[in-house]
Amino acid sequence: MNDQINTVVTADEAKKSAKTFHYGNIISVVIPFPFFIFWFGASMFVYAMYRHHPNNRVGFHTQKAAYYYYALAGILVPVLTFASGDFFTQYWWLLWGFCILALLPISVYSIIKINAEDWRDVNIKD
Repeated sequence: MNDQINTVVTADEAKKSAKTFHYGNIISVVIPFPFFIFWFGASMFVYAMYRHHPNNRVGFHTQKAAYYYYALAGILVPVLTFASGDFFTQYWWLLWGFCILALLPISVYSIIKINAEDWRDVNIKD
């Protein structure tokens, strides 16, 4: 007797999952306060959820998006640690512009690549 149940992860579900981290990256730089900080915590959950997705391409795109975001967050730590006291009042727009220029184009480009990719359904045998 065959007790296995086949579950299908559709191509559309996989494509949507692959873009989730990139959308979070975009929102976190377009509206940086408070979303950049909130996305830092939420991104760990999204990464854990999608990195080992049944469709390997979802994990690949999630990992790339995480590299981009965590690299930017890692750069901000020493910059903000050693910034002068008036940095936020005078130069916040410069830092915001840098974050947008660093993350927005590569996230949009990645979403375009994900949309152009040929996605297939994945069968999972339970």
